[in-house]
Amino acid sequence: MPYLYDPPMISQRLQTWLTRSDASHPAGDIAQMLTDRPALTPAAVLVPIISHASEPTILFTQRTSHLTDHAGQISFPGGRTEPEDANMEETALRETEEEIGLDRGRVLLLGRLPEYITGTGFRVTPVVGWIEPGFTLTPDPFEVAEVFEVPMSFLLDPINHQLQSAVLGGRPRQYYAMPYESRYIWGATAGMLRSLYMALVEPEKV
Repeated sequence: MPYLYDPPMISQRLQTWLTRSDASHPAGDIAQMLTDRPALTPAAVLVPIISHASEPTILFTQRTSHLTDHAGQISFPGGRTEPEDANMEETALRETEEEIGLDRGRVLLLGRLPEYITGTGFRVTPVVGWIEPGFTLTPDPFEVAEVFEVPMSFLLDPINHQLQSAVLGGRPRQYYAMPYESRYIWGATAGMLRSLYMALVEPEKV
């Protein structure tokens, strides 16, 4: 799939899919959340694609276990919007700098994925960025336990997309999981990856 290595093509597919999709993607808990909790907290994350010569990878963080929201989970760098942020891209870049020390000047922004509504009350905008190797990271030890990468080919292979069910918060829910080696990628992060897969690999199904 050569387009996965081409930032202009990725950007084009993201924009095309976002135009054809509802701004609040049903992979999240959108319908019930908007009914139960209309005051959602806006947030943004960076979906960082690292352009290695062999094949691209996607970068993740594992959150520390003492955090209030999503403690110990695997996530993308990001967080809630602040009043000084001009847009969601600014939120994603600022939060990424604060969390893992990635210089925003190294990130080529390619576009957005549809918003994702989390069960904890966040309306998250995923912003996809392309990053050339050679950067340095300084993770914030309070927020980030580990930073790691997963091959993009693994994450965009639908055989690795597990649709699972559980009772969360007293309500039955379905969610995606994409276990990779010893790491368990699930929930909102896996849901956003599923959106990335649909945008890049199967846009005609939207």
